Amino acid sequence: MGDRRPPDQVEDSRHRRAEVMRLRRTGMTYEAIGKQLGITKQAVHRLYKTTLAEIPVEAVETYRAEQIERLDALLVKANEVLERHHITVSNGRVVTLDGEPLQDAGPLLDAIKTVLSIEERRAKLLGLDTPVKQQLQTEQTITYAFEGVDLASLR
Repeated sequence: MGDRRPPDQVEDSRHRRAEVMRLRRTGMTYEAIGKQLGITKQAVHRLYKTTLAEIPVEAVETYRAEQIERLDALLVKANEVLERHHITVSNGRVVTLDGEPLQDAGPLLDAIKTVLSIEERRAKLLGLDTPVKQQLQTEQTITYAFEGVDLASLR
């Protein structure tokens, strides 16, 4: 059975879904996309999820590869910040300690947070954080001894 809506509504729906996907690829939030398209962020999320579910596996792999490339480029930029020499500046002047410029840890710590965020996203994208099912079997009985406690009074 085909779509029973008029052809112009079907085409508008396809266009809207394509636009949602395009804007998400640029990194826009659901809320920002909704504002741009004149729909709620919930509607954007629904369109996004529905469209993702209909994408063939090969296209998902292509998208995943694009995302990995994008994360790689971001990681390069974050690492550049990590490797730079950052000095503390206050009121337009370099802060010194014993005549030497004082290192500013702020940009370094922000870059570390960014690297960790990129790596977290990569792990999710690649499914590296999938829980591992573990089963523990034991035949051993463990006995705990409580000293100084009247166990009968706890009942």
